[in-house]
Amino acid sequence: MEKEFREWYIDVLKKYTVFTGRARRKEYWMFTLFNLIISIAISIVAQLFAKIPVIGLIFGLLPLIYAIAVLLPSLAVAIRRLHDTNRSGWFLLLALIPILGVIILIIFFVQEGTPGDNQYGANPKA
Repeated sequence: MEKEFREWYIDVLKKYTVFTGRARRKEYWMFTLFNLIISIAISIVAQLFAKIPVIGLIFGLLPLIYAIAVLLPSLAVAIRRLHDTNRSGWFLLLALIPILGVIILIIFFVQEGTPGDNQYGANPKA
């Protein structure tokens, strides 16, 4: 589990400003899974300490701080995932369309990447 966490979460965080290249489905979805688990854990901890006056305020900000900290890496891996399907990162703006845009993006994210090289780089599976 430690190897997977390092490979699929920490490595994505290290590439937090890499908006070029391609990301495999597994890289994107494993990062999303670990990100969701960590977000839930931080929210639970924040709720546990919410009733304590000073400490509650500090812990209450943790979910927001975490969300801001992983915003760039999340955008970067999503753009690289779109590149793997031979789509521009600008397709990420579909998320601004309520419900339908998110559904379309999920469909793009679960699709198999372009076999071989594409305009965004070499196949990450190779």
